[in-house]
Amino acid sequence: MSWQNNGGNGERPNPWGNGPRGGGGGGEPPHIDEILKKGQDQLKAALPGGKGGVGLVFLIALLVWLASGIYEVETNEQAVVVQFGKWTESAQPGLHWHFPYPIETVEIQGVTTEKTVSVGNGRGESLMLTGDENIVEIKFNVVWKINDLGEYLFNLADPELTVKVVGESVMRELVGQNNITPIITTARGQLERDALQLIQSTLNAYQGGIDVLRVQIIESEAPDQVKDSFLDVQRAEADQQRLQNEAEAYKNDVVPKARGEAVQMVQQAEAYRAQTVARAEGQAARFISVYNEYSLAKNVTRKRIYLETMEEIMADMDKIILDNDKGTGVVPYLSLNELRKGNK
Repeated sequence: MSWQNNGGNGERPNPWGNGPRGGGGGGEPPHIDEILKKGQDQLKAALPGGKGGVGLVFLIALLVWLASGIYEVETNEQAVVVQFGKWTESAQPGLHWHFPYPIETVEIQGVTTEKTVSVGNGRGESLMLTGDENIVEIKFNVVWKINDLGEYLFNLADPELTVKVVGESVMRELVGQNNITPIITTARGQLERDALQLIQSTLNAYQGGIDVLRVQIIESEAPDQVKDSFLDVQRAEADQQRLQNEAEAYKNDVVPKARGEAVQMVQQAEAYRAQTVARAEGQAARFISVYNEYSLAKNVTRKRIYLETMEEIMADMDKIILDNDKGTGVVPYLSLNELRKGNK
């Protein structure tokens, strides 16, 4: 009822009683249970059917049920909303709401935590066949984390087992493409990088919602049963490599020298040939010149040739002149060259 209604006498009624306000017979304030009862009566009147108690409980229950759909996703988490068992949406960090259970449920998991799967610890997992038909024992870890929680939960039945099986399969494929020596010695880093890329591409094809962070080879060596024999082979290969290096160094030292000597000999032969040809051509030209002079004056030319020849032959010889017209036949010979030496 309204407290603003006036009585017939123009006085406002007392809200706490039936008497008029003011002095003389005013009403007393009601107890608290009366106030609650009046409030309940008013709420009953406002609700449909007038069943206020049941409606109030229902309203409170509805509000509580709706409020239960509020959820928060931390910065290191992802959430997926499932409606009647079907993945409907994903939620990133922040405050969200969904239809409460049983209509929808929310799965929240951390996605920044690194997970590790070890391969090679089980029976037969570590033994792999190399490209040169040797057996190598490899143990390694695959480090990964969740990238997409929805794909991770709904596309893979057993994510950890899937990562392990894919990792083992990829490693066997790569080992089968390489020889045992680099796998054990120098190619481990490249093997890890190739395995990471191939594992990631395979999981992406499965839409597994997984990021592969690292592949770590913990152990790669020959099996214990053949380890000693393998070490002997390694030592033999090392000796072979050493001898090859020494032979290569000797070749690199000898071959350039031989090539240099060959070039020098060829150059000397070329020079000798040029010298000989030039000399022969000069002698031929001189002969032709002498022959031409001889054909013009045979006696003079013949005598000139004789004198030049004798001069060339006797240039470095001691000379004694014999003359039959003289007494002893010996004529003293005084060399003009010796006189020049004495004058000096």
